[in-house]
Amino acid sequence: MEMELGLKNKTAIITGGSKGIGYSTALHLAKEGANVAIFARDEAYLEKAANRIKEETGRDVFYLAKDVTKKEDCYSLVEETAKHFNGIDILINNAGTSMAFPFEEFESDVWETDLDLKLFAAIHCSKAALPYLKKQGGAIVNVTASMAKTPGASSMPTSVSRAAGMAFTKALSKEVGKYGIRVNTVCIGLIRSDQIEKKWKRLYPDLSWEQFSRLEEHQVPLGRIGETEEAAKVITFLVSDAASYISGTSINIDGGRAGTL
Repeated sequence: MEMELGLKNKTAIITGGSKGIGYSTALHLAKEGANVAIFARDEAYLEKAANRIKEETGRDVFYLAKDVTKKEDCYSLVEETAKHFNGIDILINNAGTSMAFPFEEFESDVWETDLDLKLFAAIHCSKAALPYLKKQGGAIVNVTASMAKTPGASSMPTSVSRAAGMAFTKALSKEVGKYGIRVNTVCIGLIRSDQIEKKWKRLYPDLSWEQFSRLEEHQVPLGRIGETEEAAKVITFLVSDAASYISGTSINIDGGRAGTL
């Protein structure tokens, strides 16, 4: 017997939805019958992603090129989605990139850029979406990183921005629970991405992906780098009816690599 996720005809916004975890999540939601709206800066990548999802699922996919570091774009993408699908049920704040450097090696503008992308984008998109989510309840998932819980040397500004995102998740969940809105975060570890693939091809050109993924230097207890689909399935569960009593929590998707629960 299959688990009923209750996502049919729900409308989901996914920022950073043209590639990686965002794309995989949009695809999984569409497979469950949800309407998906994907946003990123590159329209060409968005169009390709939307077409692939439509071909595989037959679902309508709404997309626009937006820059979530701009407050006005955050509000615009929410309004445009609500207009297109007549409402919003799910928001997945996924936009982000890895920026990890020694503290003394970068200037304040790098802090501002990282916080705008990983924290303030989630804040602005969430605030814009709340009027719609309040009408019938809904779910927000903020995609953060496991290093937010266990920041190490040379991990800034990403580790700090992501830790702020976790605090935002917890605080917001306590404010909006009375409206039937659930807010959670997933803490991503080593998951296959363009950045990791570039490292693989640059440093280990003679290894297959499977061999590279299983190198001991990655220090993953499950013995390999994760796939985007594995993160997408957890996010899909968290925004579904199957997770109706889960809010204000974080889930590590890192193969056991983090040093904290």
